[in-house]
Amino acid sequence: MRQLTKLLCGLIWLMMAVSCQPKPAEEEQKPTNTVLPLNFSVVATHPHDTSSYTQGLQFYNGNLFEGTGQYGSSRLILTNLTDGKSLESIALENSYFGEGITILRDTLYQLTWRENKVFQYTLDFKKIGEFTIDKEGWGLTNNGQDLILTNGSGEIFFYTPNGFQLIKSQLVTENGSPTYNLNELEFVDGYIYANQYTTPYILKIDPSNGVVVAKLDLSALWEQAKQAYSGAEVPNGIAYNAKTNKYYVTGKWWPLLFEITIGQ
Repeated sequence: MRQLTKLLCGLIWLMMAVSCQPKPAEEEQKPTNTVLPLNFSVVATHPHDTSSYTQGLQFYNGNLFEGTGQYGSSRLILTNLTDGKSLESIALENSYFGEGITILRDTLYQLTWRENKVFQYTLDFKKIGEFTIDKEGWGLTNNGQDLILTNGSGEIFFYTPNGFQLIKSQLVTENGSPTYNLNELEFVDGYIYANQYTTPYILKIDPSNGVVVAKLDLSALWEQAKQAYSGAEVPNGIAYNAKTNKYYVTGKWWPLLFEITIGQ
């Protein structure tokens, strides 16, 4: 009986020792963040030109600027918000596929898709320069100092406005995993808002660490656009009016531009 008791005590001690051992690294759970849903309300609906394959959208000094894509029909447009028609525009050469735009210190920058060129304009669309980059251009915005670019991956890239030199890159993660298809951008109050291509989502990104902190679902607006025009494709285009705290969102070949407020 004494030997049996010793054996049982030994087994119990062994089980306790094993249970107290640290788990192998592969068994440890990865830290994750919680991505909050962003609510929005539609304030107004404006007409939008269905010939515009929207790639970039920018509200600046009370004016709405738009950059469009497709070979042979890429343009820069100053848009009349009331009727959606062009007040002024310039066409890119047929060999260029226009992409994202941004305006920094009264200078407009426009990406091209696979042509490795960035064009620089005055606000009345006079071309004043161009730069060469080593990657595709998708979305473009700025934080008041640097230009911020996407190339369809899960990274964002920071460039100097003069010379377009790469400063740094930042991987974007959602719930601990790399994201993908980052497209059109808008920088608002310290955060980057990014269309995620082929999805209805706008991701709210903390640029200091690349973490997606919230997500806006535009499924209802996408469906409304398709009901109004069968050729409407994915959402793309975010502009912010700091004076009214309103956002403008649209999509590729959408017939509508939505003016919205976004909850925090």
